[in-house]
Amino acid sequence: MLPRWLLTLGLASFGSFAHASNPVVVMETSKGIIKIELFADKAPITVKNFLAYVDDKHYDGTIFHRVIDNFMIQGGGYTPGMVERKTRPPIKNESDNGLSNKRGTIAMARTTDPDSATAQFFINVVDNPNLDRRGSNAGYCVFGRVIDGMEVVDKIRSVPTRDVQRGGKILWEGVPVDDIVIRTIRRQSP
Repeated sequence: MLPRWLLTLGLASFGSFAHASNPVVVMETSKGIIKIELFADKAPITVKNFLAYVDDKHYDGTIFHRVIDNFMIQGGGYTPGMVERKTRPPIKNESDNGLSNKRGTIAMARTTDPDSATAQFFINVVDNPNLDRRGSNAGYCVFGRVIDGMEVVDKIRSVPTRDVQRGGKILWEGVPVDDIVIRTIRRQSP
């Protein structure tokens, strides 16, 4: 029979590996490093799509192009100068997975069409339950959470922003004055 302290240690270790099967990505930004656990068990289509973009290095050199201090930071679709990156076809919205848009979660950005998400994502900087699926609201699919680097997310959320206009029409709101670059996103080695 094992000593009680060894059993306790074993259970504690098991608990720390409870999510070991979920992939983790490391996002290196011009403001610091953000580590994100991806919920492959809850949003398999979304995580597979996101990781395909990661593996293709799609996110390298993109920017956080929409930053709203009391809402979220959005990236993954544009390079400096608001040059749009080409994407794959859109994926099915998995917002019915029971996950909520809480502070520190990452979710897919989309248009008004619920099944229009491609590469763009956002990190919630506050709890945003209004983005969750309920009733006729299709919601936004949460597919992961920040496990290290929320202080970097908070640095990004507080940068000065501006609206970008052309011909008197606002094209983009909340664009950082100085580019916040996603240098790389890579899978974390086990």
